[in-house]
Amino acid sequence: MAEISIPVTIGFVLTTVATLWFFYQSAKSRNALFGILVWMTLVGVLGFIGFYQVENMTPPAFLFLLGPGLLFVFLYLLTARGRRFGDKQSLKWLTMLHIVRIPVEIVLYYVFLEGYIPDLMTFDGYNFDIVSGLSAPVIYYAAFVKNWIGKKGLLIWNFVCLGLLVNILTIAVLSAPTSLQMLAFDQPNIGVTFFPFVWLPAVIVPIVLYSHLVSIRQLLRLGKENNGVSKVNL
Repeated sequence: MAEISIPVTIGFVLTTVATLWFFYQSAKSRNALFGILVWMTLVGVLGFIGFYQVENMTPPAFLFLLGPGLLFVFLYLLTARGRRFGDKQSLKWLTMLHIVRIPVEIVLYYVFLEGYIPDLMTFDGYNFDIVSGLSAPVIYYAAFVKNWIGKKGLLIWNFVCLGLLVNILTIAVLSAPTSLQMLAFDQPNIGVTFFPFVWLPAVIVPIVLYSHLVSIRQLLRLGKENNGVSKVNL
C-alpha cells in the first residue's frame, strides 16, 4: 500500500461514504446502493492486493480501474430501464452531490504533496474541478430555494461542470504510467492505483459523471414539457 498519511486516507474514505449517501438520497434505491457496494468491494480487494499497480499489462491495469464504471454509466443510460430510473431521481440531491468534489480536490492536493500524483491533477495545476464543488451549494440555493436561476441556468452549470470533469479525467489518464502517458513523467499518476484511493476513478468519478448526465437529461425533458418555463420547481 502507498504510504499516504492516515488523516488523508480517512478523509478520502469519508468522502467516498458521503458520495454514496448523496447518491442514495437522490434515488432511494437499496438495490442500486447494494450494486455499488459490491463493485466497491471488488475494486477495493483488487486495489489492496496491488492488481492495478501491475505494469506491462495488455490492456493496462489502469483501464480496468477507470473503464468499467464509465462504461456502465453510458450503457445503463442507453437502456429504457436505466433512463426511467434516472428520471425519477431527485434533481436537488443530484445537484448537492457535487459538494463532494471539494474534499476530493483537497485529498488530491495532499496526495500530490506526498508524491503519488502530479501537480497537474490538483487545483494548483490544471484541475479546476473544485469550482464545481464550491459552486454546488450556491447553485442549489439559487435554483431550488430562491428560484433566482431557471432550468437554463442549471443546465449551463451542469454542462460547465461536466467539462471540468472531462478535463481532469483527461489529465489523469494522460498522466498514468501506461502506453498512453503523455504528461507528468517525473511524478506520474499512481496514487489512485492504491487502496482505498482506487475508489476515486472506479466509484466517485462514475457517480459524479452519472449525476451530470441524468441532471442534463431531466432538465432538457423539463424544458420541453414546460415549453420554456424558467423556474425550477422540483
